[in-house]
Amino acid sequence: MFKKLFQAAIFSVLALGIGISGVAQEKLKVGFVYVSPIGDAGWTYQHDLGRIALENAYPGQVETKYIENVPEGGEAERVIRDLAQSGHDLIFATSFGYMNPTLKVARLFPKKFFEHSTGYKTAANVGTYMCRFYEGRYLTGLVAGKMTKSKVLGYVAAFPIPEVIRGINAFTLGAQKNNPDVKVKVIWVNSWFDPGREREAAETLIVQGADVVTHHTDSTAPTLVAEEKGVFAVAYHSDMSKYGPKAHLTATMHVWDKFYTKVAGDVLAGNWKSSQVWGGIKEGMIKIAPLNDAVPLETKQQVNRTKAKIAFGKFHPFTGPIKAQDGTVVAEEGIVLTDEQLLNMNYYVNGVQGQLPK
Repeated sequence: MFKKLFQAAIFSVLALGIGISGVAQEKLKVGFVYVSPIGDAGWTYQHDLGRIALENAYPGQVETKYIENVPEGGEAERVIRDLAQSGHDLIFATSFGYMNPTLKVARLFPKKFFEHSTGYKTAANVGTYMCRFYEGRYLTGLVAGKMTKSKVLGYVAAFPIPEVIRGINAFTLGAQKNNPDVKVKVIWVNSWFDPGREREAAETLIVQGADVVTHHTDSTAPTLVAEEKGVFAVAYHSDMSKYGPKAHLTATMHVWDKFYTKVAGDVLAGNWKSSQVWGGIKEGMIKIAPLNDAVPLETKQQVNRTKAKIAFGKFHPFTGPIKAQDGTVVAEEGIVLTDEQLLNMNYYVNGVQGQLPK
């Protein structure tokens, strides 16, 4: 009799989804730390689309939380620590300046999992991930090189780190493929998200002769300015065409959906391991926004051919001959720069004007 009652009790507990300990199985809590507001376009917006995709992939199993507009540095460390202390077992830190704060917090919570975007330092419970942004940059450079009449392109840049420098150089090389005489002017705003400074930089570049502007910053300001001034824009992070229907030529788009879903799945299955992910067009992490009708058909076809070659490993944007701004040969004819060389890039290629900040 006792045996039957015990079995019935166990069945009732399991039917309620409660373990022997009497505690319901908890969802995996996932935290996201964003450097700028989500908005409806840009870097953080793309990450948030990935967060939503993650939630939709595991209904009832995953619960997410995001904190937006978190400054890099001490504030980021506090936010990441608070997420870990409040039961979040997987935390995505989505800005370069979050790298060291993430590592510091990870040491305090060795049984939790951390992923840092665009960084280069890992630990037993910290992985890194980023896109091969330069692949999209090269493709959009092809478009800009074809569309410019002044042969001057403007680039609003955030911080002089290898990730941003690679983008400037890839964009320049793509533009020069279609227009060897193109020059690229760069203005550094020293911020990932500052619409006011981004606007001022874009306006200055246009005054300096740029008839196509692009950016490695988070807001839509450069596209808005291009639309107002009657020049073209190449957006970054997201399709920003609704902010510049005439100006917007295309955009490099970052797609995090599959990556975020996979990482959460690995944690749920107990298979997570620290790794350094660097995915591009082949992995579906880089896409190109639809091209403006103003772009010639032959250029659209060129972009599609080149995109396919990159995806199948038949072409690399950083294939020699490549010269640095000072004339130094950095890659001979047919030589492809290695990932290590790309990750440590600290020079402008020939065609970029101005001095690279130290």
